[in-house]
Amino acid sequence: MRVVLQRVRSAAVTIDGQAVGAIQQGFMLLVAAQDSDGDAEVDYLVRKISKLRVFSDADGKMNLSIQDVHGSILSVSQFTLYADTRKGNRPGFGDAGEPTHAKTIYEQFNAKLAALGIPVETGEFGADMLVQLENDGPVTIIFDTDQK
Repeated sequence: MRVVLQRVRSAAVTIDGQAVGAIQQGFMLLVAAQDSDGDAEVDYLVRKISKLRVFSDADGKMNLSIQDVHGSILSVSQFTLYADTRKGNRPGFGDAGEPTHAKTIYEQFNAKLAALGIPVETGEFGADMLVQLENDGPVTIIFDTDQK
């Protein structure tokens, strides 16, 4: 799995001009899965993301987790995180998960984050979405379970 995490002040996703998900302070996540991903990868990322200390404490140090600040997550599926651009000018997506499996992994990931008490909003898997966010910091972190 690959996840691009951005600490945000706010984020929203719309489809065909209709708002489908929006949050205030928290994480904007772009999420992609491969066919080899399963429970182990989901559990690893849920643990890392829920405990990641990138919010400022009273001293201005990045020392608080999303749970500590009662933040929310906006999770958007993004198969293009597996783009292969080594040859030519058009990316290949052969490493991205088969859509049915990738959707299952994406939904499982979101459900496990929500089960921890973190409010999770989502886009729509496979839809053409407009994502808006106010990046805070900016703080951007890339997780790749192939490199854990």
